[in-house]
Amino acid sequence: MNKNKKLKIAIQGIATSFHEVAALTYFTEPFVSVECLTFHALCESLKKDESDFAMMAIENSIAGSILPNYFLLQEYHFSIIGEVYLPIHMHLLALPGVTMKDIKNIESHPMAIRQCSDYLHRLNGVDIRESDDTAYSAKKVADKKLKDTAAIANEYAAKKFGLAILEKRIETHKKNFTRFLVLSRKTTASGEAQPGQLASNKASLCFEVANEVGSLAEALMTFKTNAINLTKIQSIPIIGKPNEYSIHIDVEWKSRKNYDNAINQVLRQVRNLNILGEYKKGKIEYK
Repeated sequence: MNKNKKLKIAIQGIATSFHEVAALTYFTEPFVSVECLTFHALCESLKKDESDFAMMAIENSIAGSILPNYFLLQEYHFSIIGEVYLPIHMHLLALPGVTMKDIKNIESHPMAIRQCSDYLHRLNGVDIRESDDTAYSAKKVADKKLKDTAAIANEYAAKKFGLAILEKRIETHKKNFTRFLVLSRKTTASGEAQPGQLASNKASLCFEVANEVGSLAEALMTFKTNAINLTKIQSIPIIGKPNEYSIHIDVEWKSRKNYDNAINQVLRQVRNLNILGEYKKGKIEYK
């Protein structure tokens, strides 16, 4: 890649969104954020070569998995080259001088609202509204001078859009993090490292199993017998096939040989095995 040309990273949301913060955490070289208000738009940006990589949230420790994004991973066939576990601190932002007594509406992304459900349920007479992005909600409050509306977003959005923090750390659990996947259009060529990528010790896989007693258990036991740690399992309905599911799993290993042996065995036990990506396990560091 031309060293004089900045990377283009697709993010869901606008500047100062958590997706941009995750990208800043992962990539060590300067980049330009390609703002996408939806995850579908993010995938289209990467597919059409409008961005070099994409940062996609896949799960949150409070709100759970983002199921539509699993469908997008299957649809677009991108390669996962890395992951970021980002500590998430939610703040309630409003115009300077506005107090909680003035607030009639609170707006943010649905996942952010879910992460702050305990706090929001304690409020009376406040309408909760969903938006495309946390930072976009903050920008809307600032641009439209909304004195009766607050946004749930991060401190970067507060600084960028000149908003005051009415309430700090309103997330339900203080050890809150979101896991982001780093996506590429293609896998890494042998011996060539992608930006920020290190030796792999984790993989994301998906496959199908027969609708028979023990078929899934047999495949999962193969990883156990090869000393492969299963860290995530998620079933996704197969569209048009009632009672049939695609199984998504994340696995970690200490021995690459053990992982390769497990994959060779599982190939004979499942259907349509797809290795979505092999990458370096991300660190979880609470702040």
